[in-house]
Amino acid sequence: MKELINEKGLRIDGRKVDELRPLRIEVGVLKNADGSSYIEMGKNKIVVAVYGPKEVHPKHQALPDRSILRCRYHMAPFSVDVRKPPQPSRREIEISKVIREALEPALILEEYPRTAIDVYLEVLQADGGSRCAGITASAVALADAGISMRDMVAACAAGKVSGQVVLDLNDVEDKEGEADMPLAIMPNLNQVTLLQLDGKLTSEEFERAFEMAVKACRVIYEAQRKALIDKYFGKAEVGEE
Repeated sequence: MKELINEKGLRIDGRKVDELRPLRIEVGVLKNADGSSYIEMGKNKIVVAVYGPKEVHPKHQALPDRSILRCRYHMAPFSVDVRKPPQPSRREIEISKVIREALEPALILEEYPRTAIDVYLEVLQADGGSRCAGITASAVALADAGISMRDMVAACAAGKVSGQVVLDLNDVEDKEGEADMPLAIMPNLNQVTLLQLDGKLTSEEFERAFEMAVKACRVIYEAQRKALIDKYFGKAEVGEE
C-alpha cells in the first residue's frame, strides 16, 4: 500500500493537507444549451449543460406553483481506469439525486411554474470528488442559463487520510483513506445545502474537516464568480475592480 502522506506532511500528489487541487472553470462552452460550463478540478473533467425552463413532458409531472429541477449525472465509459457500462449505475442515480438536492435551495423555482429545468452532467474524466466538482459546475451553468438564484452553490470535500484531516481528496485518497465528507454551501447566505460522511471522524476531526471544507468552498466561489464575470464582462474589467 502506498504511503498517502509522507514524513514532510505532503500527500501523494505533492499537496499540503489543506491545499486544493488546481481548479479551472469555463462558462458557455456549449452553444446549443441554455447555459453550460466546464470544470477541471484536479484530474476531474466535467461538462454541464442546462436546458430550460421548458414545458414538462409528460404534462402530469408539472407542478402548478414551481418548476421541477431534474439532474442527470453520468460518467462516460472512458472516464475511469476500467471501462464502465454506459447505462446509469445505482451510484450515478444516487449522485444525480444528491446534486439536485444540493442545488434546489439556491434556485427560485417559484418563478417558473409548470416548467422543468434539466441539468446534464457528463464526467469525461473522474478523479475523486466528482460530485462536488459537478455541483460547482452546475451552479455556474444555471447562472449562465439566467435561472433566478438566491445564491451560488460551491462544493468541496474534506476527509481523513493516514490519520490526518485533509482537503479535496483525490481518487486514491478517496478509496484508501478513512473518511470522505462532501460539503456544499451557499456562501453569501451561509447555509449548507449538502453534507455527507462516508467513514468515521471524531467530533474534533469533524469540526476541523467542516471548517476546512467551508473555507475551500469560499475560494471555489470566487473562481465561479470570476468565470462568470470573464464571460459576461470580459477579462479586462476583472482586474480593474
